[in-house]
Amino acid sequence: MIAPHYARPVMRSCGAHSTFVRIEPDAAAEIASELLPGEGFAVLEYAGGWAWGFCENDHVVGYVEAIELAAPSPPTHIVCERCAPVAADDLVTSPVLASLPMGSRLHGTEQGACLGTEYGCVSLSHLRRIDEHDEDPVVVAERLIGTPYLAGGRSFNGIDGAGLVQLSLALCGLAAPRFADEQRGLGEPIADGVPLRRGDLILFDGDSGLMIDDLLMIHACPAAGKVTVDPVAVLDRPGLERRRLSF
Repeated sequence: MIAPHYARPVMRSCGAHSTFVRIEPDAAAEIASELLPGEGFAVLEYAGGWAWGFCENDHVVGYVEAIELAAPSPPTHIVCERCAPVAADDLVTSPVLASLPMGSRLHGTEQGACLGTEYGCVSLSHLRRIDEHDEDPVVVAERLIGTPYLAGGRSFNGIDGAGLVQLSLALCGLAAPRFADEQRGLGEPIADGVPLRRGDLILFDGDSGLMIDDLLMIHACPAAGKVTVDPVAVLDRPGLERRRLSF
């Protein structure tokens, strides 16, 4: 690529609240993806209150509101449940200040049964150390059943099918692209006639899901408006692709 000049990215990270990555510097613009707390964002340009750059984990390019970015800190823990309440201190009677979505990366110090962070205290029962992983992405996806469908979303506030697959695999230590058409490069194709099994990846109509067993699939369904479980047979149409992942 030829350009008048090249910019060295300035590494930032998402602050206490998840923020949308948009295709234009406008709060009403289409959502490309969602940056979760603690995830890195490489800034190439600041203008008009917006930062243009790319997500460190999956290289999705877009605009985020600059005020939502903070100085990066090396994460020590990651939220592994649907969401993690943040309290002012480690007392069970303390009010909840906020909730961090699954996949949020935190830097803190373990204090008894809690992690002390700059945002407040988070119960360790909602977290894993950053170098520990779940073993079954389907179990991870099932924690988000009922989450509203949102194109471009990646959190319990709203998620799409490819985001659900990406997030579920990430908590199992498996990097996956953000978009369904890119996820077609994961794993190996399953030949016709070979039975499906738990954890198989299903791609269809620009979206994706994971098999629970040989018949049922979990996915973020636009028609249902939420993360749900459906028989994969209802999606058996031209263009449907089945792929086997290695865990």
